[in-house]
Amino acid sequence: MAKSNDIVVIGELNVDLIASGVRTGPVLGSEVLADDFNIALGSASAIFACGIARLGHSVSFVSRIGNDDFGHFCLESLVKRGVATDLIEIDVQSKTGVTVVVSTAEDRAMVTFLGAIAELSLAQVPANIFQDHRHLHLTSYYLQKALQPDFPHLLAAAKAAGITTSFDPNSDPSFGRDENVLYVARHTDILFLNEDEARLLTGRDGIDDAGRELNELCPTVVIKLGANGAIGFRNGESEWVEGFKIDAVDSTGAGDSFAAGFVHAFLEGSDLKNCLKIGNACGAFSASRPGGTDGQPDREELARFLMYASLRT
Repeated sequence: MAKSNDIVVIGELNVDLIASGVRTGPVLGSEVLADDFNIALGSASAIFACGIARLGHSVSFVSRIGNDDFGHFCLESLVKRGVATDLIEIDVQSKTGVTVVVSTAEDRAMVTFLGAIAELSLAQVPANIFQDHRHLHLTSYYLQKALQPDFPHLLAAAKAAGITTSFDPNSDPSFGRDENVLYVARHTDILFLNEDEARLLTGRDGIDDAGRELNELCPTVVIKLGANGAIGFRNGESEWVEGFKIDAVDSTGAGDSFAAGFVHAFLEGSDLKNCLKIGNACGAFSASRPGGTDGQPDREELARFLMYASLRT
């Protein structure tokens, strides 16, 4: 059966209120100054969706928002970036999620109001959604309280329908270790984590040890290393690809843009090393501008960037 859309993303939507160019993080009782401020489309799910749509893939988005200015901003931003929004429910009783981001060039701190993020449930997901797609991406496990118990079911149903899957749990705001994430990981084709998440989940100090342990659960494991690139594990083998040297402006969403680039290359049939390289390039692009989506490359920009990067090495 032909697939009418490439990607389905089932996830959260929120706006990001971003203060960027901050020299040091804020401390209660004090004030710090920012070089710039922007209102941008936020959420790991949306940043991934926009990133992979920018690379030429058709994307369906299943989500929930409030009937408010922030919700309409999210819808308009997705439409502008070519993401299908007909499966996004607008609830007059809910408030759209909001994340306040304080961003330096190296990292960021976030304060999130969940609102409708925590209310999206399996009941909103069409039963036959996977029949018309090639790939499912799930992320923000800890924030999606109502959907969280059904992550394994969604991934298993997608695989049963013959499509590939990826899962990026993102960080737990409570800094806990949720064993259920390891169970979810058993149901996905690609697992994305950062260094801290990989160490916390496995109890291993070494990234290589953590990655190999996780690779026993999941066919492909990718650990994002920020400016140091990324390391991937597949079939017991590992590949490390260094990051690109850029003048970073805002790291918000860079990991989700990385995942978009990786999945794009994966669906194009690339090997692990090239998937990591494409992911690194997309993450670097994202960090070059404020917000998670404004810096994302299209195919031509990506190819040009990689060509110039190869000439410099």
